[in-house]
Amino acid sequence: MSDTPAPAGGPSDWQRRITGEWHGRPSLFDAAGTWQGFEDIRRSSEYADGATVYRMDGGLEGGGPLAGRFRLAAPFAFGVTDGDDSRLYRGPDFHGSGQPYGSFVDARYYGPGWQVGLNTWNHVLSDGDTQVYSSMLYQGWTVVGCFNGVYWRTTDHDTDPATRQEIAAHLAAETRCGPVPWILPTKEAGIFTGECELWGADQKPLGTVRVEDRLTPLDLLRTEHRVRWSGGGLDRDTTVVRRRDGTREFWEGPGAWGSAQAFGRANYPVWHFAGDDVRVVGREFALDATPGMGAGGRLAVTYELFTGQTLSTVLHGVLDWTTT
Repeated sequence: MSDTPAPAGGPSDWQRRITGEWHGRPSLFDAAGTWQGFEDIRRSSEYADGATVYRMDGGLEGGGPLAGRFRLAAPFAFGVTDGDDSRLYRGPDFHGSGQPYGSFVDARYYGPGWQVGLNTWNHVLSDGDTQVYSSMLYQGWTVVGCFNGVYWRTTDHDTDPATRQEIAAHLAAETRCGPVPWILPTKEAGIFTGECELWGADQKPLGTVRVEDRLTPLDLLRTEHRVRWSGGGLDRDTTVVRRRDGTREFWEGPGAWGSAQAFGRANYPVWHFAGDDVRVVGREFALDATPGMGAGGRLAVTYELFTGQTLSTVLHGVLDWTTT
């Protein structure tokens, strides 16, 4: 592996945002959304002497039929050309690139050791120390699995016993909650609300969007959503019925049509607004979902909006639930 020089003037904004070591235990799911196991990971992105190297160390626990594919008997490492407009991954363990949109990065690359293409979404929340992560895993165009989970950042894990205790508690929580299936409230009406960042396809900020998603359950499998976006030049008011079928979901009009596939706490919808040329590719992650009968009350959401076939904007943030 050859270290790759970073841009003159030091690391990019995204590189500074992810300084430190990140600890997680993302869950592995097969293509149907069935939980298979965990991947224990410590990862860091090191900038030194004008070069950036990304490192990941850990190992797979479980994995079912996917275990042989996603087990690698060595740590990952790859050089990065670090820039604010694009991060180029130069191998040997990953080849591709990632584009930051503020505190969110969308990366697409290939891992020779895993023999899959990956589409990784990393969203650093407003506290700066929590990262919502997922990697969709592809064989060609076909999804073969998904990793997702929540990472916490440290800068003193190896020297501070209190930090190690906090991380141990976090990993225990990820072990308990990682396999929890995606579900929204089925008997309570309420509303998810939050202020989300809007970024242009040119990676420039466009302002803040107020997101409101008002839920009215119709039965145990169908819920009416009235979604309102306001601000940042992105004003929409749409009503859609979302129907759940196991790990699958269907958006059945009248204001939007599409479908979704869930992998544990994360739901991945693609929908088309009725009557225009806007398509949305998203991820909705239930941050506080736990085993039991509840649905949780905090969603980390990311939506990429396409006008025709061209990316136009990226919207991301956290929504909180209020029962009405």
